[in-house]
Amino acid sequence: MLRRLDLRGPVQDVRSVLPRPAVAGEGPLEEVRAILADVRQRGDVALLELTSRFDGADLAAIRGDPAEVIAAPDRVQPGVLEALEVAAEAVRRHHVGQVRSERRTEEDGLVIRSLSRPVERAGCYAPGGRAAYPSTVLMTAVPARVARVDEVVLCVPPGVDGRIADVTLAAAAVAGVDAVYAVGGAQAVAAMAYGTETVPAVDVIVGPGNVYVALAKREVAGHVGVPSAFAGPSEVVVVADASVPAAFAAVDVVVQAEHGPNGLAWLVTWDEAVAEAVEAEVVRMVAEAPRREDITATLADAGWSVLVNDPDQALAVVDAIAPEHLQLMVDGAEALAERVRHAGAIFCGPWSPASLGDYVAGPSHVLPTAGTARFSGALTVADFTKEIHVVTADEGALRRLAPHVIALADAEGLDAHAQSMRIRTEAGEEKDG
Repeated sequence: MLRRLDLRGPVQDVRSVLPRPAVAGEGPLEEVRAILADVRQRGDVALLELTSRFDGADLAAIRGDPAEVIAAPDRVQPGVLEALEVAAEAVRRHHVGQVRSERRTEEDGLVIRSLSRPVERAGCYAPGGRAAYPSTVLMTAVPARVARVDEVVLCVPPGVDGRIADVTLAAAAVAGVDAVYAVGGAQAVAAMAYGTETVPAVDVIVGPGNVYVALAKREVAGHVGVPSAFAGPSEVVVVADASVPAAFAAVDVVVQAEHGPNGLAWLVTWDEAVAEAVEAEVVRMVAEAPRREDITATLADAGWSVLVNDPDQALAVVDAIAPEHLQLMVDGAEALAERVRHAGAIFCGPWSPASLGDYVAGPSHVLPTAGTARFSGALTVADFTKEIHVVTADEGALRRLAPHVIALADAEGLDAHAQSMRIRTEAGEEKDG
């Protein structure tokens, strides 16, 4: 079930020997580009046709009935509603601490103010198809609300009956989403990026999805704001030693694999007995799992049990993979976490499974995949805001700094830049004279 990769022995360049599934070939990318162009040209007509083609749903309307969203919390089990509310509050509480106040620096008459301003409209994407993901609604829409975005819209793939799951609509109500649209895939990204007769164009698109969604977001980046992380199929690397039960490590390998194919699920250990015990537990758990087909598809493509020499080599493997989720189920997990350079989120110890972060810990579970944790991180309030600088100089500050500006402008051959300083300094000298 988990293929074994033994890296023990002389120190190697782990990057050169580690298997890594390809994100996508030219086929998916060309299909994504065709979908984006179709929606951009034909708008709602294209959305309806693509939804019928990919989701098997013939829609009467793309926008969900606002009354259905408002009533959705009453249609879910009380325990589920309570969990949504607990999760939403945890997400809100965590992200409030990320809101930037005005920052000000001042020196001899030069005042710089940095103002954080939210975008006007944010588009959130929550996956569908294999499962409902109300948690993703909370993890995207709540940070947008904390950032004080004016309007938050949500796109979700409908079921074959054309409906969006009640639990997803309930999450939209709890999060304060303004409008819900029954459209998924690359076509949803196109709709939010370019706008259609029904779906408004947004300023920022956030949220995870399959390879087609992630590629579509990458393609529209620049036309609309898209976080630099590639938020695609789910990934986990579990680093384990003999200090934790094998079942704990095994279930956490399986957890992310149940999202379906194209993800990544790895065990890394320096103890061969641990590898054997966890591998056996994975086989047992998968045989009993309701989502056995999805788990098997992920593990067949990217399920590995990696034996390493020691914790140092385990960290080298982790940093080479730069996983979305990293679980350090070892003695001294906190200390080891301090040495990790590349990961979307780190979960320390036997009682901190990634599932906690997926739902109620507080940080957004929208995390970088496909190695993009090397240069990007989790979704935050900053993804819904931009910084504006306000520069105010008095005459004394301009005179003091003018020679430096003139020197640099002359070095770059930008005469007008230098002249803008000379005119002012000469005017000041005339006034003084």
